[in-house]
Amino acid sequence: MSVARIAAADDFEGWRSLARQLASRNVPADKIIWQVGDAPADLFGAATVAETDKLAFAVPRPFIALARTAICHRDPERFALLYAFLRRLRVEPALIEDRTDALLQRIERLGRQVRRDIHKMRAFLRFREMGEKEARRFVAWFEPEHHIVRANADFFLDRFATMHWSILTPDLSLHWDGETLHESQGATRHDAPSGDPLEETWRTYYASIFNPARLKIGAMQKEMPRRYWKNMPETALVPGLIASAQARESAMVAVSRENLGANVAGSWEALREEAMGCTRCPLYKDATQTVFGEGPLDAKLMFVGEQPGDQEDQAGKPFVGPAGQIFDEALEKAGIERARVYVTNAVKHFKYEQRGKRRIHSKPNAGEIKACRWWYAQERELLRPAVTIALGATAARQILGKAVTIGGARGEAHRLEDGGEGWVTIHPSFLLRIPDKADAEAEFGRFIEDLKREKKRAETLS
Repeated sequence: MSVARIAAADDFEGWRSLARQLASRNVPADKIIWQVGDAPADLFGAATVAETDKLAFAVPRPFIALARTAICHRDPERFALLYAFLRRLRVEPALIEDRTDALLQRIERLGRQVRRDIHKMRAFLRFREMGEKEARRFVAWFEPEHHIVRANADFFLDRFATMHWSILTPDLSLHWDGETLHESQGATRHDAPSGDPLEETWRTYYASIFNPARLKIGAMQKEMPRRYWKNMPETALVPGLIASAQARESAMVAVSRENLGANVAGSWEALREEAMGCTRCPLYKDATQTVFGEGPLDAKLMFVGEQPGDQEDQAGKPFVGPAGQIFDEALEKAGIERARVYVTNAVKHFKYEQRGKRRIHSKPNAGEIKACRWWYAQERELLRPAVTIALGATAARQILGKAVTIGGARGEAHRLEDGGEGWVTIHPSFLLRIPDKADAEAEFGRFIEDLKREKKRAETLS
């Protein structure tokens, strides 16, 4: 019997290193005891596996992504389950595609539950203000079902980079001072503040945006379980808001949509102006300008491309170059007016390589896509489109939050975090690179059919 000891409950890299060694030595899964930290165990002198990373072998990438997520589950068998599946993958790599395999199904179920918990933390965590001036800090208390705190750290760093904050949970606490992220041991509910001066303001805001026309009580209680209510100031308002939903709905009909539209337009203009000075990644240094999205702010269809090209960079408008001309032609044949859709890019600055006098397109990397996610998220928040269409793999990564292939994601609806619907198709520039004219025409026809389907979906969902 061997003891495989990893540093923390969510230590994927530690598990990965030990699993490599054990699998390389062909150690059976039932001959390993997985231990977290210094937890004691009656091991009867079992040998401890040293953590080194000298032995490596290839496994399918989807397994790495799945294991990284599933290992955050609280199921004590997760390490052994992943290891057992890893050993089988070494012999049969195609097993990762076999959705009928019982072990794979169980691991994928762990992954889905972890992803759902990650989303709940993002949706239901609430900060409360403590201290004043230099000592001011924002503190939140949350009770996750799984070991997701570290997995969510980047999300809160991106969203609240300028705040000094702490997130307290029973297992682990995170602290951000504006420059460095620190960890400390778990806390209790009593360590977090129970209220702050901003809480009444937040309740007022929540009451003002509550939309009875969209009220679905069953769905709301499913998506926002009562176990989170005690940490959210707005939930005290929910029973009263539900009770008065019909009255509020009648009142809302009388609200001027013209005034509402003016508010959204003002917010969009301010957002666009702010984006013009974006320095969130190094691409701004060489690009001519930020190329922001354009189109009506009540558009039901939102198109997301990869990045501006050479002509877009100079004009300051999306999709005006050769790919833009194909895009316009496809929209027309699909019965879509470009003037009625919103068009933007996953990355707002042109990335290129200088070759003589020419600027050659260079694909954005994961860091650049992530840096621009903030602008894309703000555009979505203002527009709230029914359907978002990703043109190409970079755009798909931006709207889905993960890397996918066009072949694997095309032709099906994807549920987005804000409740909208996402679709994936090719980027128009792909058509320019097909050498055979007949093949290009066939792919262009398929692209048009994609657009027709997604137009119909937007009409259905509106």
